[in-house]
Parts: sequence; C-alpha cells; structure tokens
Amino acid sequence: MSAEVKGGEPRRGRTDQARTRLARRAVVEAARLLFVERGYATTTIEAISECSDVPPATIYRLFSSKLGILTTLLDTSIAGDDQGLTLQDRPEIAALFAEPDPARLVAGFAGVCVSINTRSSDIHAILLSAAAADPDAAELLANHTKLRDLGQGLIAGALARAGALRPGLDERDATDIIHALMSPELYRLFVVDRGWTVERYEHWLAQLLAQQLLGTQN
Repeated sequence: MSAEVKGGEPRRGRTDQARTRLARRAVVEAARLLFVERGYATTTIEAISECSDVPPATIYRLFSSKLGILTTLLDTSIAGDDQGLTLQDRPEIAALFAEPDPARLVAGFAGVCVSINTRSSDIHAILLSAAAADPDAAELLANHTKLRDLGQGLIAGALARAGALRPGLDERDATDIIHALMSPELYRLFVVDRGWTVERYEHWLAQLLAQQLLGTQN
C-alpha cells in the first residue's frame, strides 16, 4: 500500500498540473477570441467561462481578475508560448546578442520584432483600448512599454559596445530609433492598415534599421 501511495502521488501531481495548464490555455484562447470580437470592456469573466468551459471560480483562482487574463495573454503572445521565459533568457535571443556581424544582428532582431508583433498585434490594440478607460490597464501598458524600451536598449548597447553605430549616433538616440521603428504601432500601420505582407515589412524594417543605426546604404 505504501509503495502505491508513493508511486501514485507524483502521477496525481503531474495530472493536476496538466489539467491546470489546459485550463489556463483554454481561458487564454477564449479571452483572446472574445476580446477581439467584443472588446475588453464588454467581455465578462462569465462569458470567458462559457466560451472556455472553465468555471468562473477556477478562472479567478488561476488569474485573479480579467486584467490578469489580459496580462497573461499579452505575455504569451509576445513570447510565443507559456514557458514563462523572458525574451532575454531565450537561447535564440542570446545567440543574436553574440552575433559578431552588426548587420546580421540588426536583421535578426528585425525578424524577432516582426514575429512578436505578428503574434501580439491584436492584443496590443486591445490593451491600448482598455488603457483609455481602465487605470490598471493603463499601468499594464506603461509597464509593457518600459520593458520593451529596456530590451531594445540592450540592442543599442550591444551595437555601441561593438563600435558599430554610425558616426554621430549615440546609444540613447539609437534606442529611440529602435523603439520607434520596432513599435507595434508601426507594424500595425503597414501590415494591418496598409496591407503589406509580413515578409515585405520585415525586409523593409531590416533595411531601415541598418541605414539608421549602422549607416548602411542598400
């Protein structure tokens, strides 16, 4: 009996973790659908519960609030998964920072930026709308913008340390340029509003970043 209990507990724990993960994913996917269709303000926890088939009490236990769901949705959309790793902790990002060729580094981060914006453009638009009326959502937007600025500052710093920035461009101004050109707003303007393909936008972005940061003329 003792061996059965010891052997059963880990399996039960793994089963509970799997169920929790499935419930979280179901809630996040349902929230994304409803936020896009109905808007953040008019989507209720009850509607998310009905769409995800997850009880409201479980949703509150997992996310605390509707803002908690939006936060998780934003984080997973940016990361591309729910592993909980920050972008800076991911091997592919570390590899880009170790790239000795500044042009390849810039092109690589242009690709990362486009991938992130492709996944999260609709969620960022929802967050912008929510922030206009909800102080907590406005704080989430401000924190997200700050984190994006800090991450993009690391790109400018890497280029500055390598002596790769074009003459006359300092690290602070380089960060501002990266922040503007890699913004979700610019992605949405070209890809969503103007109908550019993602491939065309990524090529244009990589060229423009190289011109503005490195002085490369293509």
